[in-house]
Amino acid sequence: MNYKIVVDSCCDLTEEWKADSHFQIIPLTLQVGDAVITDDEGFDQASYLKLVRECPECPKTACPSPEAFKEAYECDAEAVFVVTLSQHLSGTYNSAVLGRSLYLEEHGEGAKQIAVFSSDSASVGEAKLAFRIRELCEAGKTFEEVVREVSDFRDHMNTYFVLETLDFLKKNGRLTGVQALFASVLNIKPVMGADKGTIIKLDQARGIDKALAKMCQWVAKEAGDAKDKILAIAHTNCPERAKKVRDLICRMIKVKDVYIVDTAGVSSTYAGDGGVIIAL
Repeated sequence: MNYKIVVDSCCDLTEEWKADSHFQIIPLTLQVGDAVITDDEGFDQASYLKLVRECPECPKTACPSPEAFKEAYECDAEAVFVVTLSQHLSGTYNSAVLGRSLYLEEHGEGAKQIAVFSSDSASVGEAKLAFRIRELCEAGKTFEEVVREVSDFRDHMNTYFVLETLDFLKKNGRLTGVQALFASVLNIKPVMGADKGTIIKLDQARGIDKALAKMCQWVAKEAGDAKDKILAIAHTNCPERAKKVRDLICRMIKVKDVYIVDTAGVSSTYAGDGGVIIAL
């Protein structure tokens, strides 16, 4: 099957995967005060974080247009697989679905097979779904088999994160329904997870190191038989912290492989400086 995998720019791929011609990244737009930044290959995390620190306003993101996705579907591939941010966190999924409708209206229902997945996650959670799609396509699976197996893979994947601050998530409405999560005066850090794409609180601890340790315990507890799983870790400007998390988890459970990646623009916006995200 000649295939293409389309992801939004919250999908934190490795440099190797970015260079793979099967992948195309559709960028979101970031806004910090009056500055508007496209979250593409030109994104500079250091200058962006500096801009965020110096701006009194909360940074915001805007999803790609349906036309941007429709244009991505205009390709030679027989099948297109799309992975987006959780539909509960962003309008990107709806844009991708509408782009599919626009494409099929123009070209006809039989023109191309297009599957759009809400990752029910973000960052490395999206990347794990995209990589699984590639594995299945390379293994010669049919379009229908890929859709079925990736949907099951998503439903059994877990996402976790610990951030220095939840301010950006709260101010942008991504924590709807989650009550007072922590007391900053006590340096309480929550351990967060996802329930079918909605952010939930799993635990908390005083101080970032203890919170990260608790997150690792949650990962190990919920991992099941992980020997064939890939542990994916994303961090925002804290590589040593990410490596410590990797080492702690790998002392608790055996995994097939591990990769660590720095966050791009969207994930950097919501994770904030010092945030760590895990998908397994």
